[in-house]
Amino acid sequence: MATQLSSKDDYEALLDKYDTWMFDCDGVLWHGDRPIEGAVEVLDILRKRGKRLLFVTNNASKSRKSYKGKFDQLGVEARVDEIYGSAYAAAVYISSVMKLPKNKKVYVIGMTGIEEELKEEGVSFLGGTDPTDNTLEPFSLANFTLDPDVAAVLCGLDVKINYTKLSKAFQYLTRNPGCQFLVTNDDSTYPSADGLLPGAGSISAPLRFALERDPISIGKPAKTMLDCIQAKVHFDPERTIMVGDRLNTDILFGQAGGLATLLVLTGITLKEDITGPNASPIVPKYVTQSIGDIRAVKSS
Repeated sequence: MATQLSSKDDYEALLDKYDTWMFDCDGVLWHGDRPIEGAVEVLDILRKRGKRLLFVTNNASKSRKSYKGKFDQLGVEARVDEIYGSAYAAAVYISSVMKLPKNKKVYVIGMTGIEEELKEEGVSFLGGTDPTDNTLEPFSLANFTLDPDVAAVLCGLDVKINYTKLSKAFQYLTRNPGCQFLVTNDDSTYPSADGLLPGAGSISAPLRFALERDPISIGKPAKTMLDCIQAKVHFDPERTIMVGDRLNTDILFGQAGGLATLLVLTGITLKEDITGPNASPIVPKYVTQSIGDIRAVKSS
């Protein structure tokens, strides 16, 4: 059973126990363009106590540099090297794990975040935000030329998803021998400022159905994301805590990496998801209503 945190002593004990704090962002630190009450203050408290902060997000719509702009806009202190997004992890996976040859390319279903991270890693790509693919005109194989150098399809959140993109991705995955099917993450939904919307996992769903196979997922809860962080940052898993709002990504990610986990109820997961007869089998170590609750350590 998860430990429900409520008192100043509970939060003081939590701060004493963990040196590295990993945070999901959407639903934990903010909703859309609105910071969650107390989040900025809590991050400041943690920094003043010498804690290492890392921001681990499945949001692939922005690169790390662009995401830094959102942190700045919302008044959240963060350095680019503290931000780990699934677009960055996917680019590193393609360049360093797959070791994609320089003459090969990636077909992208996604937004500028993926493109920027692929460029940083020196990976060639097509699709994405290319106006040719962002069309509502009917797709015709008669007008399509297969690029034999496409060795992977990478699918992330794409708010301009269309039949042309899905059709081209399907052609590469079925006609180019050995073409890899990758997704930035499996999130079925994501919390916008005004409510839930379909996530990156929903964007790739038509391809999974058409191909009758699952892709390699890079983001949380996959260990690939943690490997990406560990390659850059040294931390002791026993003194590290993952803070998130989603059981099947954030909390599972932390547990798979041997980290402590703190669930907040300001995003996807509701209290009824962790209590009662229909509770999830994924059980966080700690639960609190909001990240802002940790401000209790400042009370007299």
